[in-house]
Amino acid sequence: MYFLVLFLPFFSFFILFFFSRFLTKSILIIFNLSCLFFSCVISIYIFFEVIFFNVITVFTLYNWIFLNFYEITFGFLFDSVTCIMLFIITIISFCVHVYSVGYMSHDPKLIKFLSFLSLFTFFMLLLVTSDNFIQLFLGWEGVGLASYLLINFWYTRISANKAALKAMIMNRIADVFFFFFICLIFLLLGTTDFLITFEFICYLTFEFIYILGFKVNLIDLLCFFLFIGSIGKSAQLFFHTWLPDAMEGPTPVSSLLHAATMVTAGVFLIIRCSPIFEYSNYILFFICIIGGVTSLFSGLIAVFQYDIKKIIAYSTCSQLGYMFFSAGLSTYNVAIFHLFNHAFFKALLFLSAGAIIHCIFDEQDMRKMGSLLNMLPFTYFCIFLGSLSIMGFPFLTGFFSKELILELTFSRFLIDSYFIYFLGVSSAFLTALYSTRLIFLVFFIESISFNKFIVSHECDTFMFLPMIFLCICTIFVGYIFNDLIIGWGSFIWGNSIFILKNNFIEIDSAFISPFIKNLPLIVSFFGFFCGLIFLILLKINLKNSLIKKIVKFFINSFYSFFYNAGLFNILYNNIFILLYKYSYIFFTKILDKGFFEFIGPFGIYKFFRFFSLKSNINMLPSILFFSIFIMFLFILLFFLWLFLHSLIINFFFFNYTIFYLFLFILLFELYFIKKNK
Repeated sequence: MYFLVLFLPFFSFFILFFFSRFLTKSILIIFNLSCLFFSCVISIYIFFEVIFFNVITVFTLYNWIFLNFYEITFGFLFDSVTCIMLFIITIISFCVHVYSVGYMSHDPKLIKFLSFLSLFTFFMLLLVTSDNFIQLFLGWEGVGLASYLLINFWYTRISANKAALKAMIMNRIADVFFFFFICLIFLLLGTTDFLITFEFICYLTFEFIYILGFKVNLIDLLCFFLFIGSIGKSAQLFFHTWLPDAMEGPTPVSSLLHAATMVTAGVFLIIRCSPIFEYSNYILFFICIIGGVTSLFSGLIAVFQYDIKKIIAYSTCSQLGYMFFSAGLSTYNVAIFHLFNHAFFKALLFLSAGAIIHCIFDEQDMRKMGSLLNMLPFTYFCIFLGSLSIMGFPFLTGFFSKELILELTFSRFLIDSYFIYFLGVSSAFLTALYSTRLIFLVFFIESISFNKFIVSHECDTFMFLPMIFLCICTIFVGYIFNDLIIGWGSFIWGNSIFILKNNFIEIDSAFISPFIKNLPLIVSFFGFFCGLIFLILLKINLKNSLIKKIVKFFINSFYSFFYNAGLFNILYNNIFILLYKYSYIFFTKILDKGFFEFIGPFGIYKFFRFFSLKSNINMLPSILFFSIFIMFLFILLFFLWLFLHSLIINFFFFNYTIFYLFLFILLFELYFIKKNK
């Protein structure tokens, strides 16, 4: 029964993609939703069975690859981390499939779109249920392939083509490091199986390797490769540029791939490999820094965006930063709890944004929206609820994990943890600011566009039901699963997450001051009121007042930099274009088409042709005879070298006879070619 969780989405993809011409559209939709529904039900059953009975289920489907004494099995591992990820993926995927039936109803390729969604779900489930790194890498790359197909679904749009290629290339760059990790772990331990690797990784703690004269710890090198692979998939700083551009795909794609599942694969990998990361303090600190800076930087960019989907995308980068620096503090259970909560309220935000876009004729620019409260009251409620949850409003889902992450960060009582705490609190302020800005620009402030949208109705039933379900989850999920996942004495992580005794800090968080505990909430409310005041000031005619000058200075100083996403795209474009230009000049024009061709076939041909013409002997009547002659000459020289080497093996000159002969022919050839010119 466990295997059915993976088999049903793949079976749905297979039938929809290959047999859609033989079945009606309604039958295919019912079949697709049924497969995803039963997969969701089975994953919930597995969740309760594994979590509450605290067991690890491992089974092998078949032996996959044989290599001498080493074999790779196609097996599955169901522990607490896997079951929580199954719970998230299948529920969110089913909601997105139902939503897509309504959102893409006008699209003639709806069945193809649903098949790609099912394929993505299959690869994501394969990724989280794998019991070895090779199989995980297969799911890892499959998710990248499915994301390319979904982002580029509307392939007639140039922007979608570019976004899909950008996502693929950025992920492939990071995946190279993950591949290096798999090769290195195989060379060191002779296995890629999770359970064996995690058992023996401690013996590599004091093993070192020299790279360019520098002594590097093997554990640090392994963790570095893993970390680069993770931040590529999870769109952290320096690899974050692909995620906002991926919003070019349909909105259900944004919700499934880039809010709930795919981008969390990097966080999942770090949590899965906690027994490796725990032995590397340097990489854990590096994870904290990258996560904290990403959360703040992405929040700053989101404040200055006008595309409603890009704001939510940068919000995803920011929340992923929280998960990363939580994992860097060795609080892996809190990181996965925030991942768990984030999936529901972020999916709600994306689906609500899609409902707005769907009802106003595919418009995404918030400057052309406004005054939609009376037209879309239910969508407003969903957006408002999701925004409150992401701001950490008390007793909503986001509050239970986000506030605890910041408390645990402060509980480390070190200078670097205080710095990360400052980054996290600042990011909470920005989260409230851009969430308030989104709500007021879309629903309250009068539109500056001359085109008035006529919205005849709210979203249809297929879009309405998933949003209702996600609203309920956004309110209650954090409260229901709080004690189970992060409560003191929780028994579910004993066999899944490894934490060294020195890195355990959860008890310390109970003794920090109430002001520090409530500071993120206070800052969030302050950000809400700052956003409200700022938006009101924009609508008031201040003439030449001091407040207007301050507001104008603030906008002019930061707008261009953060609106263009910190100029990362411009920087990367210039770097890669220059590298491509000069590599083409050097490797292609100078080496390949120049030096190698000159001393190779073209030079040899010119030499023998010139020699033939000068000697009045028709040696080369055709290219065929020329090739045969050259082959015969080289074979003759090779046997001559073997003969001389066997007779006079101790004489230096005769050992290298052929070398000097070839050098003489080359110089002779260059001389005649130059003379011929």
